[in-house]
Amino acid sequence: MAAVKACNILITGANRGLGLETVKQFLEDSSQKRHIFATCRDPDGPKSEALRELAKKHPSVITIIRLDADDPSSVKESAKKVGSLLGNNGLNLLVNNAAIMANGTIQTSSVEDMKNTFNTNVIGPLLIIKEYLPYLQAAAKASRIPGMSSNKAAVINISTLGGSMTRMPSMYTQFPVLPYCISKAGFNMLTVLAAEELKADEILCMALHPGWVKTELGGAKAPLESKESVEGMLRVIGSLTEKQHGGFLDYTGETIPW
Repeated sequence: MAAVKACNILITGANRGLGLETVKQFLEDSSQKRHIFATCRDPDGPKSEALRELAKKHPSVITIIRLDADDPSSVKESAKKVGSLLGNNGLNLLVNNAAIMANGTIQTSSVEDMKNTFNTNVIGPLLIIKEYLPYLQAAAKASRIPGMSSNKAAVINISTLGGSMTRMPSMYTQFPVLPYCISKAGFNMLTVLAAEELKADEILCMALHPGWVKTELGGAKAPLESKESVEGMLRVIGSLTEKQHGGFLDYTGETIPW
């Protein structure tokens, strides 16, 4: 069950995998009145059917928003639409979950793979934070909660152990996903620098590793189910304070070295 008390939440990549499971678990928590902006690249496509069904069942809670992290104009338009729906309330929680993976080594990775993963996994989240920052600032300013909290205003970047320069080298032979790892290392640096910029506004920002999960990205061999991963991540998110600002944790709350 979600421990997060945030009222207005935006989740990218919400049509499948961890994003969809996060939406589901927020819906299971009836202790808090909230609104979820569930974004995805193609809301009308076949891969978004499960999300559409959830939105039909919970029309007062879920609003599906088109957001393509690869398209700056799409990011900007999504922010305008969400802003018009938020009014003066602001956005309490932004979850940057959307990502893509490309396999490869130095010898096999293509320029296209490198560009695509960097665009989606680094530039996209950067633009999303930029466009949604005014709404996060509004939420932080309106809140009476002291310090930093995910219930006040927060950016949660869903990262990976593969972005850790300390931990990934020993796993590289088993997981030769160079484009993905490089992009996620960049994503981690974005988290650190965004945290530096956002601290004056008391907007919490941190990176979170969901574990190796059975999703389209993680594959069938992964040992962890989406439900367990998201349950853990929501417990972590709900317990965050300024002490974890700019940090990198996994779904159990363990600190991961950069």
